[in-house]
Amino acid sequence: MAAPFRVRRLKKSDLDGIVAIENASFGRDAYDRNLFAAYFHSPRTLFLVVERRSRLCGYAIACVGANRAELVSIAIDRPARRKGAASALMDSLLRRVGRRGASRISLTVKVTNRAARTFYAKYGFLRVRRVRKYYEDGADGWRMVKRFSKPGAAGATSK
Repeated sequence: MAAPFRVRRLKKSDLDGIVAIENASFGRDAYDRNLFAAYFHSPRTLFLVVERRSRLCGYAIACVGANRAELVSIAIDRPARRKGAASALMDSLLRRVGRRGASRISLTVKVTNRAARTFYAKYGFLRVRRVRKYYEDGADGWRMVKRFSKPGAAGATSK
């Protein structure tokens, strides 16, 4: 049986690994190290990493306000994809965002990224509108939102 994934807060020493995962995942659209460092130092940011056997497998960044949160970015290293790393990360992120009192969390995903849209839908994210030319390459995005039934309710959604 494979070792379970562990989710924890980012440490400064993780930044190089995060940048490597980002570059491999997003190529020329990748965020740079300075932006990750800024998120790391922001008190409103929930910056999580997922690892297995002390090996960094991915990250997620969410900005959390008074009652709303925004999933800014999530990426999983190729060897860890489709093995539960993203699910462990999303489960933890949603639980922590809910504990901070958010009533909803939103994100934007490329219209053409079917795998990501399917993954988010599995967690209760619903498409609310198309955002024209959202991405630097001119691609459209889907704005997706997950509502918590009550603040602090980790995985619950309202209908």
